[in-house]
Amino acid sequence: VQLVESGGGLVQPGGSLRLSCAASGFTFRSYVMSWYRQAPGKERELVATITRTGISTNYADSVKGRFTISRDNAKNTVYLQMNSLKPEDTAVYYCHRRPTSLVAGYWGQGTQVTVSS
Repeated sequence: VQLVESGGGLVQPGGSLRLSCAASGFTFRSYVMSWYRQAPGKERELVATITRTGISTNYADSVKGRFTISRDNAKNTVYLQMNSLKPEDTAVYYCHRRPTSLVAGYWGQGTQVTVSS
């Protein structure tokens, strides 16, 4: 199993980034996927979740209206489009495969997002 995030970097406040998470080693379309983030000195927090088909999504209140989670099951990839970025969005962003009753959850290695002028 592998989850490989990419797309992080340094961006100015008000800017945009698109994170990608490429999955391999499992049947991607069978799993709910999420993005989490962890800022220095803070606990890891759930940012967004998308169902297996992509029909339903959920967001943390802090990112609603600014971030969009999506997935392409043909490409085994989940995305996080981040717009109107704020300094408080600075964190390491992690892709997460949700656990099921039979299979454990799994984390990617993370990608750093820094919002600063």
